[in-house]
Amino acid sequence: MSDVLELVDVSVVRDGRALVDEVSWSVKEGERWVILGPNGAGKTTLLNIASSYLFPTNGTAHILGERLGGVGTDVFELRPRIGMAGIAMAEKLPKRQTVLQTVLTAAYGMTATWHEDYDPVDEERAKAFLDRLGMNEYLDRKFGTLSEGERKRTLIARAMMTDPELLLLDEPAAGLDLGGREDLVRRLGRLARDPYAPSMIMVTHHVEEIAPGFTHVLMIRQGKVLAAGPVETELTSRNLSLCFGLPLVVERVADRWTAHGLPLN
Repeated sequence: MSDVLELVDVSVVRDGRALVDEVSWSVKEGERWVILGPNGAGKTTLLNIASSYLFPTNGTAHILGERLGGVGTDVFELRPRIGMAGIAMAEKLPKRQTVLQTVLTAAYGMTATWHEDYDPVDEERAKAFLDRLGMNEYLDRKFGTLSEGERKRTLIARAMMTDPELLLLDEPAAGLDLGGREDLVRRLGRLARDPYAPSMIMVTHHVEEIAPGFTHVLMIRQGKVLAAGPVETELTSRNLSLCFGLPLVVERVADRWTAHGLPLN
């Protein structure tokens, strides 16, 4: 399998502080990764590098075979090959647009409709992705009127619209209630187990949000990698305790993970 993402000794420094510090990490085709870590650990920074919107201060980053910042690399040709869903994207999208329009604009690399005409095949693709995420009854609803869960599912459908080779999910379950989280995890699990789905990287704070089908985990703390590898071997109580800085117990029940702290003496 080829690498869809390869970071070698990557650092990002801002105001003298390393947001990520000499990170080496690779994601191979077909893998589904979860990035775990506390607030400020560098998770979103890594995702921004993977999306090609942030360049390393030091080290090298290859995305889909292209070196970020390298001679001959055109990020405007690279970015349509990468799907991104997260809070930052949601804030760029007009609230007055319908759900269908919100997904369709991704076909032109835009956030808002203008005077473009969409082919019937574009509309069918958009409807198919929305249907897959349980949004087929919301096609004509305004994006700004959606619940948080409905909005997250629309963003994922939008990210899939360009048929990406790499799908990036930035805290897709943040702000959801228990029902909304479980519905989203179930749908992400179906996507993660699809052999035709793109390679995936998801940022989260909570092991409960790891959907079945995710294969690998990267744990990061204060910009440094603590563990990286198959989720079955690396998602341990010891590693998670080191990552979050307090004693934690990780348990696996069927195909889901949970974590909890130890009681105080």
